[in-house]
Amino acid sequence: MLRAVLFCLAIAASNTFASDIEREQRLASEIIDSIMDGEAIQLSTGELEFLSIYMESDVEAPKGAAIILHGRGYHPNWADVVYPLRTGLPQHGWHTLSIQLSVMPADAKYYDYLPLFPEAFPRIEAAIAFLKEKGIENIVLIAHSCGAHMAMAWLEYADSKDIAAYVGIGQGATDYKQPMLSPFPLEQLKFPILDIYGSNEYPAVIKMAPDRLAKIRQAGHPGSEQRIVPKANHYFTDMGEPLLNEIADWLDKLPN
Repeated sequence: MLRAVLFCLAIAASNTFASDIEREQRLASEIIDSIMDGEAIQLSTGELEFLSIYMESDVEAPKGAAIILHGRGYHPNWADVVYPLRTGLPQHGWHTLSIQLSVMPADAKYYDYLPLFPEAFPRIEAAIAFLKEKGIENIVLIAHSCGAHMAMAWLEYADSKDIAAYVGIGQGATDYKQPMLSPFPLEQLKFPILDIYGSNEYPAVIKMAPDRLAKIRQAGHPGSEQRIVPKANHYFTDMGEPLLNEIADWLDKLPN
């Protein structure tokens, strides 16, 4: 209840209340022709269509699929986190579906994005529906930075029975003098969780790491872990392969 009240107060305090659809469309038009690996598809929330990139694994017995959520202001083919995962996980037996989240002007801050969190919900659900129509039942949700904030909001308020595991990358990043209004509800999740971040992360992400780990342990799933990628910053600049290797290794240890 407290989280919901604080969330609503932040929305009321925000100066911006809508996503930048034109910027989202520009991002889509700029990247579609550059997609070399995977297939650009348009998913629908029922009210709008949004760009997604689907890539199938060609291994003999695929393990499932990963929905990938990018960070604030980026797109489903973002080079530093999303691309290494969406093109690398298929080699480890996972189909990937990277989806476009709502964006705002480039100077928008964390609190400006709070009203957009619910806009992610139908997009995540459309991604799940797409995968289930393909007969895929083992679905992992992977989210970075602001995408993790959106994923956590959805996992708290929605029915998450279709998610088999969750990977949060660089969780807890905000902006100066804009702290999180309440902790992530990691202790409520009933499936395995991987909390992963770089050793050169933003201070807030590192500072909150012990609390996130305590909540993961409270949730009690034996497959859950917290991992640190040495020398990686928040954006995993030039560290996409180590990030991929850590996530793929963790997924490989989960029961099918």
